[in-house]
Amino acid sequence: MAVMGSPKLPVLLLPHPLILLPNARLTLPISRSLADAILSLLDDSDAVLAAIPLPAHDSPSEVTYGTAARIARLVRPRNQSSPTQPYLLSLHGIQRIRFPSPIQIDQLDTLPVHNVVYPSSEGTPSRDTVEAFKQAALILLDRLAKDSAQPQRKDDWLRVAAIVEDISEQRAAWMADVLVAAVSPQYPDKLAFLAAADVEDRLRHATELFVKQSSIQEVSKKIASAVDESFSRQQKEYFLRQQLAAIQRELQSLQSSPTSVGPGFGTGGATSELDDDDQADADDLADLRRKIEALDVSSEERKVGVREWRRLKRIPQGSVENGVIRSYLEWLTSVPWPSNSTTAPLDVLRDRSFLTRARAQLDADHYGLDQIKRRLMEYLAVVRLRALADAAQTQAQGDTPSTGASPSAVLTSTKGKSVKGPILLFVGPPGTGKTSLGQSIAKALGRPFQRISLGGVRDEAEIRGHRRTYVASGPGSIVQALRKAGRNDPVILLDEVDKVGHSNFHGDPAAALLEVLDPEQNHSFNDHYINVPIDLSQVLFICTSNTLDTISAPLLDRCEVVELSGYTYDEKMHIAKRFLLPKQICANGLSDSQLTLTDDALLHVATMYTREAGVRSLERAIGAVVRFKAVEWAEWLDKGNGSDGGECNANVSGNGNKKPNENEKQDGNANENGVGNEWRATVEPNELEKILGIPRWDGEERDREEKRGVVYGLVVTGMGEGGILPVESTALPGTGRLKLTGSLGDVIKESGEIALSWVKTHAFELGITAGRGVDPLKVPDVIDVHLHLPAGAQKKDGPSAGIAMICAFVSLLSGACVPKDIAMTGEITLRGRVTPVGGIRMKVLGAHRAQIRKVILPWANRKDVEHDVALEVRREMQFFFVRTIDEALEAAFGRGALGWRKETILLESRL
Repeated sequence: MAVMGSPKLPVLLLPHPLILLPNARLTLPISRSLADAILSLLDDSDAVLAAIPLPAHDSPSEVTYGTAARIARLVRPRNQSSPTQPYLLSLHGIQRIRFPSPIQIDQLDTLPVHNVVYPSSEGTPSRDTVEAFKQAALILLDRLAKDSAQPQRKDDWLRVAAIVEDISEQRAAWMADVLVAAVSPQYPDKLAFLAAADVEDRLRHATELFVKQSSIQEVSKKIASAVDESFSRQQKEYFLRQQLAAIQRELQSLQSSPTSVGPGFGTGGATSELDDDDQADADDLADLRRKIEALDVSSEERKVGVREWRRLKRIPQGSVENGVIRSYLEWLTSVPWPSNSTTAPLDVLRDRSFLTRARAQLDADHYGLDQIKRRLMEYLAVVRLRALADAAQTQAQGDTPSTGASPSAVLTSTKGKSVKGPILLFVGPPGTGKTSLGQSIAKALGRPFQRISLGGVRDEAEIRGHRRTYVASGPGSIVQALRKAGRNDPVILLDEVDKVGHSNFHGDPAAALLEVLDPEQNHSFNDHYINVPIDLSQVLFICTSNTLDTISAPLLDRCEVVELSGYTYDEKMHIAKRFLLPKQICANGLSDSQLTLTDDALLHVATMYTREAGVRSLERAIGAVVRFKAVEWAEWLDKGNGSDGGECNANVSGNGNKKPNENEKQDGNANENGVGNEWRATVEPNELEKILGIPRWDGEERDREEKRGVVYGLVVTGMGEGGILPVESTALPGTGRLKLTGSLGDVIKESGEIALSWVKTHAFELGITAGRGVDPLKVPDVIDVHLHLPAGAQKKDGPSAGIAMICAFVSLLSGACVPKDIAMTGEITLRGRVTPVGGIRMKVLGAHRAQIRKVILPWANRKDVEHDVALEVRREMQFFFVRTIDEALEAAFGRGALGWRKETILLESRL
């Protein structure tokens, strides 16, 4: 149907979510001002409006399509003086319209006039499209007829279904408009159907809407029926329970009545609801008794269990003490005692590939850590040899024990012969693999793994348990871990030992750990709740700590300390390529062929974004890169370039880049993010700033300057990471005093005073003064020396900056400069000796990270460098090991740079 008239129509905005379709009616309330404007149009018999749907608030405010509608009716309110009663406007949709250009929505109370275009509605759809439309419409109408509660409504849907069956291909589009308006789909679907001007496209949209609506109706019907059934079942259950409660009340009244006589009368019969609970309680007690009988006859735990069982039988079941004793017996029988503990089969230890598989397990889970792996392999080898020796001794005495010996007696006779578990203490900064290493050790040993976090533990009872005299008492964390493990030889990780609380009114948790970690005492560990000696000698305890400063000396003496220093860049690269990157790719739904990080990109991430001793921040940064590429991959798939990961694997070449064809090269619509017709799987270093932002470290420590009075020392931060620290000094007018700044502690302040005293004493030999006994701070001018260590927000203390301070003072007073590629560490004495310092490995790694090529270290730390520093790092650096300050100055400034004045000793001959 074509609408004749002017190509300009007044525009009426329909409030959200109202939509008027052709061949449909719509009634809506309007304001008085809008009604007055519409009344002026009613003078024309063919008054036509452009009904435009108003988008949602979060949608664009411009519209391009709508419906030409004839004003069918305008109803005035009864009380025209009342502003609250609106007018009611009825519209009849005629034909789809669109605007030559999008119009801007301004107000709802006006009728602006705009040019409109009537899209062509001619054309006959294909037979397949019409048949699909009819089939979907009939299914939906049949579903609506079945779900209709009113008979009249059901007849109406069946009558419409009969019309659809006989509709012609030319009238199919008209029927689509009628049905879509009748079934009321969701707003976005209805809006998309209104925008479909082509007949073929309109029928396809209608078919999709009908299929979707049929599914919604079916699911809604199932949910409604399920809810009704649930309600009816709940009502029935409630009714029966009320009846049951009434019967129970009557039975209780009969049982308590004095007139109720006769055996069994009023007891509820054999089918009382209490029978099941009594039977379950009897089963629990029988199971508890079997566990007590399974304990070793001559063991202390068996004697305690029998004594407590007899007490339990004498105490009434309803008393509080009965529950306390039952809880105690449940804990006592759940502890893995030697008689009921399962151990590793001997066949595992007899296997010739046992050590090989254990070493392979450790190498597969962790890169490097050679010292720790060597210590664990020593333990495994001793365990295997001791087990084989015990088996050979048993076989020599006879394949089976004597007839009079029981298995428990054999266990008792061999007790104490097995290898005691070592107490390993892993010390290192966060993220270096201390906790995860414990899991790898448990897998290599084939033992259960339990982790106990000691961070913030302040109560001794959390380690040893509460005594049974307290309310709600229970065993400590050690016994709980043994119960979960189910064996007496698990691997127990005591995490964050350095953060355990110290002595307070709750006791001393650190002191409670002494009995746990002492190999000479833990074979008879006494938990306050169990109160029976427990053998912990077979447990492999692994402790982790970030520092040794807060651990008590007695506790530290019982542990075998193994230091885990920070990783080198080479180790971080291996860890990232071998563990971190595959883990993040798998966690974010990608495959190895869809993402590749070059070695330069990984090194850039490690150096400029994640400067740390461990690899946690490195993993987070790699995860951010992988997630960024995952978004690009999803957008690339949404553009129709692929269907799933399998198709991508077929389209990606060996180097991770998809080779575009000629059409794609000409299309050229791949955007700057790599999302287009060409997928780039390789991430280069120049793309990291777009993904991770501005680098956290811009290499300022590498942009060093060679300046008078400035040298570079080596430090270790609180997290175990090494680095370089400039030591700056300057001269200013004053009274010959020394000023120290930079948040320094007492020890490092004393190092500065010692350094200045040594320089004053040897000022003449260094060529700073013209004569002996002259103070270089007062001659020729009176000056003050200001020594500053940057990063004032960080507390700095410790005896390791003496050499750097002396070199800074000598450079300031003599004018000679120390090269910027030299860093140093070491403490000094007034006699001019250089004493050793700690943290050599971390300091050397920090210097290597800052591209320092020459390092001055005390002679006593020579073995630390050879033992702890990796060979590839030592090859790239030059080390100067000095015994005296003279050697340190010569190494720092160069041979002959200071012009030493050596004393000439005159000897008088008496011959």
